[in-house]
Amino acid sequence: MTCDHLVCANCAGRVSDGRCPVCRAHRARLQEEQQGMFAGLSPAALLALLAGLLAVVVIFRQALA
Repeated sequence: MTCDHLVCANCAGRVSDGRCPVCRAHRARLQEEQQGMFAGLSPAALLALLAGLLAVVVIFRQALA
């Protein structure tokens, strides 16, 4: 989730503008949450990555058998 479209309940401004301390605190919290390793990937991309990894494991098991 991005803070571009969020509206602050305290000042009624966009959170991305950071007009009040509440906006700035919420924007900082959202930025901290988005810094994970797979945070930029969509759920579909994560499923595709998992399916690809599973396919590689199956191929290697068959090659070694």
